[in-house]
Amino acid sequence: MSLFGLPQWISPHLFTNKRFQDLTGEEIERLKTSISRFKEESPEVSVVIPAWNEENNIYRTLSSLSASKSKYKVEIIVINNNSTDGTQHVLETLGVRTYLQTVQGTPFARQMGLELARGKYHLCADSDTFYPPDWIDLMVAPMVKDVGITGVYGNYAFIPPENQGRFGLWVYEKFAGIMIQVRKKNREYLNVYGFNMGFVTEIGRSTGGFKVSGSRVYANIVGSDFQNEAEDGRMALNLKKAGNLKMVADSRAKVFTSPRRLLDDGSITNAFFNRAKRQLKGMRDYLSMF
Repeated sequence: MSLFGLPQWISPHLFTNKRFQDLTGEEIERLKTSISRFKEESPEVSVVIPAWNEENNIYRTLSSLSASKSKYKVEIIVINNNSTDGTQHVLETLGVRTYLQTVQGTPFARQMGLELARGKYHLCADSDTFYPPDWIDLMVAPMVKDVGITGVYGNYAFIPPENQGRFGLWVYEKFAGIMIQVRKKNREYLNVYGFNMGFVTEIGRSTGGFKVSGSRVYANIVGSDFQNEAEDGRMALNLKKAGNLKMVADSRAKVFTSPRRLLDDGSITNAFFNRAKRQLKGMRDYLSMF
């Protein structure tokens, strides 16, 4: 991947300038056929996606996941968290295994997915993110190799808004990469994001799951993505009760996600400075023990 471009594997899943309703019958059938390979009744890996009003994003995510090259039996599950748009129609049209979580909030959606997942290994994905072909196997590999690894997390990059380049996002990603290394020793749970993480399913259940003290409702806070405790960080802390976390640094496992949370700050530049200020303020904590 070049500094200013996206990797080639993303191209077939972008569906540039197309809403779901704009897809041709042939495109929909092709997606259905690809997704049907990931409906195993006795899966080894469960990929679980929460969705709230993602009608025109989630089919792209599903397209990328359906192109996965995995040696494992895989199921894909989507938890519809009270969507009021056409998200459910998209899922039904594509034949995706889906459940409705009527309690609003990502912790509740992810917890339902955890309870319903049938795979030995659980991978968390998001409905505005693209997953490379080797993502599933590369994320699972550390847990298969070492029973002491209870959870994994990976790298990420951003897809630029239409007609914009990636340079500003690249700078932001480099800073984020530095902070990941800084936090790794004493605050590793802060590196774990729900759109690119995985764990041993039974350990995730037995150590407390995604249950948090608040609902984690998106609050449009400048310099911060969410209010209340984060369910992904809570899961990471729970997993560390039973073993270790492992970062999957292989570039082939890097996912590409939407920058829309960053753009809530008004621009990529604002997002960078707001978050940099917050991260640098917490540097002492990152370098000290609990």
